Amino acid sequence: MLSGITSNELATLTTGSHQVRDGISIKYVHLSNAGAPRIALVHSLAMDHKFWLPVIKELGKTAEVVAIDCRGHGTSDKAAGPYNLELFANDVADVLEHLDWDKSLIAGASLGGAVALQYALNYPDRTSALGLIDTTSCYGPTASDDWAKRAQAARTKGLESMTEFQQSRWFSDKFRKENPDIVQFCVDTFIANDLDAYAATCHMLGGFDLRDRLIELAMPTAVIVGEEDYATPLEMAEVLHKGIAGSTLEVIKDGRHLTPLECPALIADRLLTLARKA
Repeated sequence: MLSGITSNELATLTTGSHQVRDGISIKYVHLSNAGAPRIALVHSLAMDHKFWLPVIKELGKTAEVVAIDCRGHGTSDKAAGPYNLELFANDVADVLEHLDWDKSLIAGASLGGAVALQYALNYPDRTSALGLIDTTSCYGPTASDDWAKRAQAARTKGLESMTEFQQSRWFSDKFRKENPDIVQFCVDTFIANDLDAYAATCHMLGGFDLRDRLIELAMPTAVIVGEEDYATPLEMAEVLHKGIAGSTLEVIKDGRHLTPLECPALIADRLLTLARKA
């Protein structure tokens, strides 16, 4: 478990699961605060809902929050591939409908940001605002091959062989040195993934391209990226910002790819500010 998260704080979260439209069971946690702004959160690749616990802690009693385990991740069902973003977005929609959320801010990091983007396109009337953190609308012309190679590496060498590379992408050298517990949490979560589900998600990320649809988005949108994010660099965030009318762009100094874990107070503040604009 992440340090700084107490058992009393976890006790305020309700854990549940919901069988979505294709029969897959999706795990979620829910922080209930009646009348507060509603925020739905989607985690990064190979993480799970616990990725968001530091942000949820910072939000405290100022928001009502749902964080899911994407299909193939955490304790949600490890459905067979292939996967696509429509499936992941529909999973979020079905969980929120199950909880009687008619409208909310949807935010995600990395993979989760792509899911949030697809959700906002599919369900604009249910999206009060959109938070796109360390993410992209497309991974570029070589994405299919790049992600296929990553999936193959996981299958042939194992997920554990990839963790040293991942750590340097996730966090700055300084952060890794000062926060070994958070780094270890991410490593442990990463290597616990189901190989087939991980590979299916990699292929999904290599195949999506939502750049031409950004013009459709009209809800308040915040684009946030780490200054040193090498996985989804500033150039990708700028495509989102330029494509979504009225969006804001913030670059977090010294941040890398997992800024919700690097600076949860800042991310919580920005999400709450965004939710209050909606």
